[in-house]
Amino acid sequence: MLKYCRENEEKPKPTVTIKPAQHVFRGETVTLRCDINAERGTSWQYSWYKEDSTGVFSELQELTFSPVTEFDAGKYSCYGVETDGSHRSHCSEEVTLTVSVPRAVLSVSPQTWLTEGDPVTLICEVNGSSTGWTFSWFTETVSSDYRYRYELLSDSSRGAGGNYTVSSAALKHTGVYVCRAERGKPVYNTTISNTQLIWVTGVSPPVSLIVSPSRTQHFTSVSFSLSCEDQSNSTGWTVRRYTDKWWLEDCSSVWGSPTGSACTIRSTTPYDTGVYWCESESGDNSHPVNITVHFGVILESPVHPVTEGETLTLRCLHQYESPNLRADFYKDGSLIQSQTTEMIISNVSKSNEGFYSCKHPERGETPKTWISVTASSRRSGSDDLNPVIAGVTAGLIFWIIVFLVLLWRYRSNKGGRSQSPSSVSQQQNSSQTSEQNQSEAGYKSLMSGTAHTYDSVDATNNKDISTDIVSGPTEVTYAEIELKPTEKQKTKKENKAAGSSDVTLRHYVGEKD
Repeated sequence: MLKYCRENEEKPKPTVTIKPAQHVFRGETVTLRCDINAERGTSWQYSWYKEDSTGVFSELQELTFSPVTEFDAGKYSCYGVETDGSHRSHCSEEVTLTVSVPRAVLSVSPQTWLTEGDPVTLICEVNGSSTGWTFSWFTETVSSDYRYRYELLSDSSRGAGGNYTVSSAALKHTGVYVCRAERGKPVYNTTISNTQLIWVTGVSPPVSLIVSPSRTQHFTSVSFSLSCEDQSNSTGWTVRRYTDKWWLEDCSSVWGSPTGSACTIRSTTPYDTGVYWCESESGDNSHPVNITVHFGVILESPVHPVTEGETLTLRCLHQYESPNLRADFYKDGSLIQSQTTEMIISNVSKSNEGFYSCKHPERGETPKTWISVTASSRRSGSDDLNPVIAGVTAGLIFWIIVFLVLLWRYRSNKGGRSQSPSSVSQQQNSSQTSEQNQSEAGYKSLMSGTAHTYDSVDATNNKDISTDIVSGPTEVTYAEIELKPTEKQKTKKENKAAGSSDVTLRHYVGEKD
């Protein structure tokens, strides 16, 4: 602290204000002002001091930097002396001026792997500041001579908000994106943001990327191949990749050996870590594959997503040791299996999705690999079909019952007209005792309201549909429809043989007398 600030006499103390803020970006304008609130209206001469300086930095009341640079950052204080030299002020409190390089940071929500129709949002932010900025988004391309070109997405992408949303992604949205922010007058721009690769595939991509050896992690100084396989035609496809070092590029002699729709990397390095996929001239893409090149220990895992119900097998491999390492396996950072040569998960479900890795106490730990689980097409298909089957079954059973009831009524009416009451009684008496008991029990249940049409429907609905269709309704199933009257109703039925069927039918459908 300077000697002027060590005096103990009573004197006013200056305050320092900074506009527009204590944290500014390189290239902007910033002003520091020293104010002394003294009782008497005297004029002051000002002096500014900067940390680690040996003398007066400035003698103005306002200290302005335009444009400000990183060298202007630091701690500042001021003090004043009356113009006649009779009094001095205290030194002000130190204020810190921070100057940084504005950098735009681009992120993607919810993810960079998209299927046609998915929504996606590009989020652009500026480090250390979120106000006063307008944003622009660009697609990035690399020419054959490795020059980068930026194309503005649209005029509507400019705005005060830091989000750019595509409500329904299409294949044409596949590409590399960057953003930039600007503010102030004259306009000051941030640097171009980091890149974000977004790729969009169809619901059922026409081609698949095949990796050999079939795993997502590979050792350094080895070779592996990639090929585009189509069920009908494997020509016209190109292997492409995106890496942190080389960004977006096709398979070429620079990093691989292209052969038709295939590509071979002869000697891998960590720079080969990235996203690989197949792309056609028309812009169709395969599902992407994350490939990691790592020295030491790697995790052997499937290249493509695992289907629900399948078995997932993971192994921990070392570049110079065989057989598989006995290691600990982790999911999302939590230990799930220890000291085993492989981890097997049978009947995989969506809950098994996550980041997996393995760790050997001496050989080290593998990078994390995302294991994706997709729904079973067979299961989802059957789920969609079940309501249809249930509806068809219920409708079929209903019409079978209607047909049988009408047929039974027709036969009963016909029999009532052609036979006398005495012959009907004689036929009824010739029935077996067990059948009569069964009919009486069924009749009583109908009268008491415990048996209804839907009881028969439910019972039939629980059967296998194919069995019902082949065998058809049996007379045993509907034997209770032809009910035998009780002793108390014989007289009534003999007098109204034709009307008995009407009574029986009303009870069968649950009506009351």
